[in-house]
Amino acid sequence: MQALWMVVASFFFALMAVGIKFASHSFGTFELVFYRGLVSIVFMGIVVRARGASLRTPVPMMHLTRSGVGVVSLGSWFYAIAHLPLATAMTLNYMSGVWVAAFIVGGALLYGQSEKQGPLLGTVLLGFAGVVLTLRPTIDHDQLFAGVVGLLSGMGAALAYMQVTALGRVGEPEERTVFYFSVGTALVGIIGMLVTDMTPWAQVRWQDAAWVVPIGVLASLGQLCMTRAYSQGATLVVASMQYAGIVFASIFSLTLFGDHIAPMGWLGIAIIVTSGVLATALRSRALPNTPAEEH
Repeated sequence: MQALWMVVASFFFALMAVGIKFASHSFGTFELVFYRGLVSIVFMGIVVRARGASLRTPVPMMHLTRSGVGVVSLGSWFYAIAHLPLATAMTLNYMSGVWVAAFIVGGALLYGQSEKQGPLLGTVLLGFAGVVLTLRPTIDHDQLFAGVVGLLSGMGAALAYMQVTALGRVGEPEERTVFYFSVGTALVGIIGMLVTDMTPWAQVRWQDAAWVVPIGVLASLGQLCMTRAYSQGATLVVASMQYAGIVFASIFSLTLFGDHIAPMGWLGIAIIVTSGVLATALRSRALPNTPAEEH
């Protein structure tokens, strides 16, 4: 029953993606990254204080590395959300589970331990077949570049996923990890805003500006629900339920934005979800307590 918290988390993440989609009409990617980070800093600061936790960390470089990779992934995902159908962008980001499997297979091949990696390799190949089907219809709509960026966001999320695992193993509490990730997000966002153009608030539509605070709050709420799900539920069940986010995103994509996804695209999405669940099931045998990834 605790695994249902993952469904709630997926709903929050899908709502956050809706906010990104609307807000991208007025704000650039770096601006959205900055505002998401700034709001999350405040929100997570309140959470840390309420829990009586400390922000002092013995592994600052691990947080720095994790934040760097995570911010690149987050920015890529925000860009994909702005330029692709919401369901497609969400699915490509959720390819992270397949990317983790690909890294495991690659490591096994590198060290000559590929004998038992056949099933996992199969899920990787199945996942990338789904990507081809998902992105193929977008070529005619000048969205291929955004599709590749969305795919790379999934790769970055997979790397961040593995780094969060390492932080958990050295005893870093989740709220501290999320807080420092939020700090890194805000810093990279503001640096990017200095390089690119910043939208004057006088030119921002109020409908778009209204999403700035909810984006950060929804991201943080999603993180807290996800943390509870992984800490109290069965890892395999929780990891499988995260794909509910694609269902929510698909509903929002069709009802709120009128996105059109060709049948081939829907087939690709279904294949990616299937490969992700299978990859998670196979990985759980070797990594039974893998923590959540972050958005």
